[in-house]
Amino acid sequence: MFFVLVIGIMVVSWVVQNRLKGKFKKYSQIGLSKGLSGKEVAELMLSDNGIHDVQVVSVQGKLTDHYNPADKTVNLSPEVYSGRSVMSAAVAAHECGHAIQHAQAYGPLQMRSTLVPLQNVSGRVINFIFMAMLVSSFGLQLIPLQIAGIAIVAAYAIFTLFAFITLPVEYDATRRALAWVNERNITTGEEHKMADDALNAAANTYLVAALGSLAMLLYYALAFLGND
Repeated sequence: MFFVLVIGIMVVSWVVQNRLKGKFKKYSQIGLSKGLSGKEVAELMLSDNGIHDVQVVSVQGKLTDHYNPADKTVNLSPEVYSGRSVMSAAVAAHECGHAIQHAQAYGPLQMRSTLVPLQNVSGRVINFIFMAMLVSSFGLQLIPLQIAGIAIVAAYAIFTLFAFITLPVEYDATRRALAWVNERNITTGEEHKMADDALNAAANTYLVAALGSLAMLLYYALAFLGND
């Protein structure tokens, strides 16, 4: 039953990701009436919120946009950084939403940042255990199955906690972005609806990821601990 659930979530995730890519492509081709680039939108939003110690930079790749609290940089993909489209404005404003969260010590963002080291360690633990289990299949048992099971469940519990804490962080950044572009008249009329559609499609990818992580946690919990 859980196998079917996991497959279902994987299919939904694929659909959501492809919808996001489609919206990104569509709205990237619609020019912003204000004519501002993503970089200019980001700098204006930061300035309006009294943030002057965050740098807006361009990073390689597509859909690689993110805010880095460690060095206080809003990192925008080339298409967003230089683009003057509805999508560029929406994405740039969203990432600035994270910068504002950081400046205001937004609780869920602080919690997520605290969990990053645990998330990274859990990823390494999972990789080691799965490699050890692969070796065990050839007759050399490196880790007792019960200990491996407990470690896997603990790691997925951290993944799941991280994924669900990410949800309010992303939805709040979207809320801040949409409110600001509307109040500042960065987007008008249909442009604002497009920005709303694009950012909510992006947020849905995090929701699906969180549900997928929860499904995997339940699967491993039942597989390794269900008979205890």
